[in-house]
Amino acid sequence: MSDVKKVVLAYSGGLDTSVIVKWLQETYDCEVVTFTADIGQGEEVEPARAKAQALGVKEIHIEDLREEFVRDYVYPMFRANTIYEGEYLLGTSIARPLIARRLIEIANQTGADAISHGATGKGNDQVRFELGAYALKPGVKVIAPWREWDLTSREKLMAYCQQHDIPVDFSSTKKKSPYSMDANLLHISYEGGILEDPWAEAEEDMWRWSVSPEAAPDTPTYIELTYEKGDIVAIDGVPMKPHEVLEKLNTLGGDNGIGRLDIVENRYVGMKSRGCYETPGGTIMLRAHRAIESLTLDREEAHLKDELMPKYAEVIYNGYWWSPERRMLQAAIDETQKNVSGVVRMKLYKGSATVAGRRSDQSLFDESIATFEDDAGAYDQKDAEGFIKLNALRLRIAAGKGRRQD
Repeated sequence: MSDVKKVVLAYSGGLDTSVIVKWLQETYDCEVVTFTADIGQGEEVEPARAKAQALGVKEIHIEDLREEFVRDYVYPMFRANTIYEGEYLLGTSIARPLIARRLIEIANQTGADAISHGATGKGNDQVRFELGAYALKPGVKVIAPWREWDLTSREKLMAYCQQHDIPVDFSSTKKKSPYSMDANLLHISYEGGILEDPWAEAEEDMWRWSVSPEAAPDTPTYIELTYEKGDIVAIDGVPMKPHEVLEKLNTLGGDNGIGRLDIVENRYVGMKSRGCYETPGGTIMLRAHRAIESLTLDREEAHLKDELMPKYAEVIYNGYWWSPERRMLQAAIDETQKNVSGVVRMKLYKGSATVAGRRSDQSLFDESIATFEDDAGAYDQKDAEGFIKLNALRLRIAAGKGRRQD
């Protein structure tokens, strides 16, 4: 007899998690509570309710978390200009801590004994979900079916559906995409299929959010982004909520062929993985944020922040959002954003997002000093001689001792 009486499942309504509902009911003889989050994946989440009901689920949670997702997770991450391994904008990684938190909160509300998810035993998501769960509820039991069952192929999953009368409507009537995809307001990812060969070029019809740069308009799109304390609060002077900002930038970026990425990344579990990503809005946000920071941050502050960023990115990628080190880094990052306010003008054109202008009342750029024209004594160029000699002192001493300089 299982000691699990009730389990909260992160439920998408798709094939895998529909099978998991029935498998949990059979294997653990328990009640299943489903949780479906709308974080901007671009598909209706309400149909998950009917699917869960058809599987005998009585307690169903469907929540619109788009605003919270961008406000409390995406925006804080972008204040750090966060990229993993020089390219990846962490679209999947940043969604997991929010889902983990809601799983635990619903488990507490419903008196559930365990939580469950549909992440495989090969990926990073199992780590992210479970690290978050354990950080928020140390004694929680986590059930990861992909690490327990023998349903290791789509064919076996389909056979299980037929055997147990699981109503997965697309199982026989719709063609399954050859890719494993994950989407939210920040990005959509593609893995599997021909992408498992790192030499194979991604097929054009794979991409869903963006036109190819070659097919993008011949006329550039200009937009102005207003920042307050490191966050975008308006586009072209129109105030917007965080999730509205990202939705708008996704549309503008996608229309101009911006945000496609094809990388081989190092997963936390040890393997390399090839994936393709579309992050149109995030790509624009990253360039624009660095532009407003270039005006408003002190040099050493900016450089130290850049040194911290790879560690911050690794912490998020590996699933440690709820860790003390992430909170420590976040506090330092947020401290730097107090004066990061102003307007950035971006030019979107055939796959590129370039900075066309920036201005800020908090700008540290002094035109009277930086000018190549007469600066009226604002900067004494003679001062540079002593500066250079002092910084060369150790090099001169070493060279005087005959030490090699090549």
